[in-house]
Amino acid sequence: MYERFYHLRERPFALSPDPEYLYPSRVHQDALDYLRYGVESQAGFMVITGEIGSGKTTLLQAVLRTLDGDTTVGRVVNTMLEPRELLETILIDFGIDPGARSKPLLLRDLSQYLVDQRLAGRNVLLVIDEAQNLSLASLEELRMLSNLETERSKLLQIVLVGQPELRDKLASPALEQLRQRITISYHLPPLDAEETGHYINHRLRRAALGTPLEFPRAATDLIHARSRGVPRIINVICDAALVFGYAEDRRTFDEATIGEVIDELETTGVLPKPAALPASPANAPAAASLAAPPAAPSLDPASDELLKDMRVRAGVLDDRERHLRQRERELAEQRRVLAEEYRLLRNRTVAAPSEPSAAVTMPTRFEAAPHGRLWQWVRRIMLGVSPS
Repeated sequence: MYERFYHLRERPFALSPDPEYLYPSRVHQDALDYLRYGVESQAGFMVITGEIGSGKTTLLQAVLRTLDGDTTVGRVVNTMLEPRELLETILIDFGIDPGARSKPLLLRDLSQYLVDQRLAGRNVLLVIDEAQNLSLASLEELRMLSNLETERSKLLQIVLVGQPELRDKLASPALEQLRQRITISYHLPPLDAEETGHYINHRLRRAALGTPLEFPRAATDLIHARSRGVPRIINVICDAALVFGYAEDRRTFDEATIGEVIDELETTGVLPKPAALPASPANAPAAASLAAPPAAPSLDPASDELLKDMRVRAGVLDDRERHLRQRERELAEQRRVLAEEYRLLRNRTVAAPSEPSAAVTMPTRFEAAPHGRLWQWVRRIMLGVSPS
């Protein structure tokens, strides 16, 4: 929508996890180093936790893309599974059809697959995303799978990725044996105010086609206060700010603009209104301005007017996009016609005077164009300037 307006090659704050945009903050760099070490040393069980939207999936994809071709990766993302369903899902992801076989036969097939991979010189890595949804029985099933090993090393490495509730589950006395097998464990904390500013401007630089946009520190401090340093919420606010700036023909984003964007996101329910935000010396004024009572079930007249105004803006944006697309089509057609006319004109100029049959009859507007000004006229056409 706004990429051309800001000279961006793509949206810098899209919510899909893209390792190209991973900001190497101190905590993310530490997590990357731990994961890489665990995979390379065949450490067995590894656990990465973090709040919703903290960048766990992006971090994981950044690690997976650095693996060499000697690592086979299986990934489970739907974890609302009982132990047998989890085993079948793992087999399917590794390309093994579980069929209707009994559990002992499924374990035999998985064991044979892992041995074959090891004989071929390949390591096998199993990634379990959203692992906090696994039951205690399913987590215990994973521990049993880790028993598949040779005399020197494990045949299967397992990475558990999940929200903080996963750590609470792993602390259960029933999972003491699993907990003792975890060799790498790291929790991703939110970004601080300074890292939030670096994160935002890092993503803007990655997406820029020319001189990148830059959010000033006052604006990023306000974004940090509202997002609590969670990357996904930061992305939501920044993407909305770019849409807002595009609608208002703004290319700079001060504290007042960001505050207006946050108000609209809260009014429309995209972001819940916070009951209170913790204040710090760096962002105490911003936190105080954002504190508000819970929203009422129904909208007041002012909020209703704001919603109407947002709908009008959305309509204006749609009209602008349609106009731009139509203009692009018209320009493309004009260039096609002009290129064809130029080809015919060139044929006419190179044709011999003694061979009238080879001459090409041109449109009347070419009759008055002096031969000496031909290339100047053509250059004006190709640059999109109407010939005079």
